[in-house]
Amino acid sequence: MTDYDLEEPLTSSARPSTDIVLTVRIIKSFPYRNVKNHVFHHVDAEHTTARQFFDSIIHTINTEGSLRPFRTVKFDTIKIYTHAHGTKTVNLVINMDHDDDWVLDLKDEKKVLQDYGIENETELSIYNEDEYLAYKKNPEDKW
Repeated sequence: MTDYDLEEPLTSSARPSTDIVLTVRIIKSFPYRNVKNHVFHHVDAEHTTARQFFDSIIHTINTEGSLRPFRTVKFDTIKIYTHAHGTKTVNLVINMDHDDDWVLDLKDEKKVLQDYGIENETELSIYNEDEYLAYKKNPEDKW
């Protein structure tokens, strides 16, 4: 007897794209692996642009007390960390693959989250691009 049902939908398709849940990995430091996850509920992927979602994340960082240590970072980039039910990277901080196609264009006023393949339970990373590029050149972890 199995304890799962093949007729059950995947969690990525269980919610309408106008009401999805996204986890954002807020990255303060790459070498020190200083990352905090924050879950955003009720995101409308059909009508929310990358810039609008970025602004929502920044507003949350600036207003949530638990995220106070992350206010010193000048965030400027959002990148998909992993898609729901997709393979995960071995790097615990950021997915260093897909720099060309998983980075969201914050200047595009027309492209919405759904256009990037973002669906329910996608994980995203927000970070400073210059710090990421420096870490990518020398991906050494510090303690």
